[in-house]
Amino acid sequence: MAKKASAVVNCPSCGAKNASAANRCGSCGARLEALPPPSTNTLAERDRRYSQQGFSVTWAAIAMGVQALLTAAVIVALPQAVGSLDFEGYYGMGLTVPVWFVGGVLIGLISPGKTFIEPVVATIIVAMPTIFYLFNGFFGMLGYGQTVRTMPLFMYIIMGLIAVQFSLVGSYVGERIQMGPPAKA
Repeated sequence: MAKKASAVVNCPSCGAKNASAANRCGSCGARLEALPPPSTNTLAERDRRYSQQGFSVTWAAIAMGVQALLTAAVIVALPQAVGSLDFEGYYGMGLTVPVWFVGGVLIGLISPGKTFIEPVVATIIVAMPTIFYLFNGFFGMLGYGQTVRTMPLFMYIIMGLIAVQFSLVGSYVGERIQMGPPAKA
């Protein structure tokens, strides 16, 4: 006795497969007839909500100021104030990851629009003198750089690029916190 396979209906809310006779989704509990499939307007709104419309030089400058200030405070001023802290090599570049992540979150929180690219551009600009400072110092003016060569220059560049990526993640997190949850349909 073969059973007849009933028609399958996909839930418009979560996409789970349900029997066509079901009133509610077995996975998420949403009413199957009450939730229409997403329209092109909702898809366009979602795309607009989560994408950046353009590049703002003003916010890139603000992001560069924030990143430079945070970097100077933690990488340069903190070791000068507390002599036992000496950020050389891996430790100095490893510390830039959370510093630039926090800078990206701050820019994402205070910016009026979607600013994912501006903190990254600013962090790339701030990364160049930071890598130079941690590798060589600034000719004895702000410190002498490494006293013991712990890493080659290419490792500083790779770690700087990783930290730049974390600034992108931080700016996205800041934007998501600022935007709040998406509007319910």
